[in-house]
Amino acid sequence: MPGGKSDFLEAKILDHVLGGPDYTRPLTVYLALSTTTPTDAGGITEPTGGAYARQAVTNNTTNFPASSGTNPTEKKNGTVVTFPVATASWGTIVGWALLDAAAGGNMLYWGDVTPSKAVGVDDQAKFAVNGLKITED
Repeated sequence: MPGGKSDFLEAKILDHVLGGPDYTRPLTVYLALSTTTPTDAGGITEPTGGAYARQAVTNNTTNFPASSGTNPTEKKNGTVVTFPVATASWGTIVGWALLDAAAGGNMLYWGDVTPSKAVGVDDQAKFAVNGLKITED
């Protein structure tokens, strides 16, 4: 599966649309990398050390332009998201996740990194414009 919505977010949206309580979208989301394939249940294994940090992305229409298409409907990133230069190996990155906090927090969406990418010393991971694809069907 190329990606999906977390169980956490599915429950929040169902409650928001049908009977409340309302869900307030986060003003900032945090892009994380994972060396294991994420799932709707929320499991990710982030690199540790080596200057790795989740990347803060303001949750607005510049960074996430209007969705497009039908069945599936897609939303893509509108700006490049760049991670720091690795000062130690981060391992092989096979997935990404958007979370609502810089550390811990709740996973919102996830996806595969295809092809996977080994990030070693002096490498820099980044997602080009339209590199993150979030779908709904």
